Amino acid sequence: MSIISQIINYMLNIDQYLEPLINHYGILAYFILFLIIFIETGLVVTPFLPGDSLLFAAGAFAALGSLNLLVLLFILISAAILGDTVNYHIGKLMSDKWLNKKHNKFIKKEYIDKTNAYYEKYGGKTLIIARFVPIVRTFAPFVAGLGKMHYGKFISYNAIGGFAWVTVLTLIGYFFGNITIVKNHFSLVTVGIIFISILPALYEIIKYKVQSADKV
Repeated sequence: MSIISQIINYMLNIDQYLEPLINHYGILAYFILFLIIFIETGLVVTPFLPGDSLLFAAGAFAALGSLNLLVLLFILISAAILGDTVNYHIGKLMSDKWLNKKHNKFIKKEYIDKTNAYYEKYGGKTLIIARFVPIVRTFAPFVAGLGKMHYGKFISYNAIGGFAWVTVLTLIGYFFGNITIVKNHFSLVTVGIIFISILPALYEIIKYKVQSADKV
């Protein structure tokens, strides 16, 4: 089994892996969940880690009493906010190094300037919506850092997005994750969650295309 297929299998069967993790590690399971969400949002090279499905599954186990809901929410929200913050600073650090190079084939100064202008105009909406879009949420804070988006503005939207993302997905799992039909078809539910998460981005893309067409 390839690494990619293993990752897909883990994401689609997160409920099966999470239960033995909680049973075996006990209170350390909170720390492990923190690390997964922190790494998924904090490192631009790890967008493949489970995010939405993990929050949903964690909420379902909290409903069973395996995890404390309030502690879980606090830890996961902290991980999401800290992860994006680290990702932002990595992007900002790499931007400084790249801009100091005379010849950069990958990222040019005008690209950074355009990114900065985009985030100055749409930054809040972009960062909050990106939280609900797999892969995109990992790149959004990195690009914000590359474009040197004002940190005060970034951290406020980062906090709002992190709080909304973790709370919504975890509570959906808490209230609906243990319904029989959901438990028996968890893989399909996971795929559905991922699809629904992409809808806001699709809406914004279609809206942008329509507005651009009207201007022509």
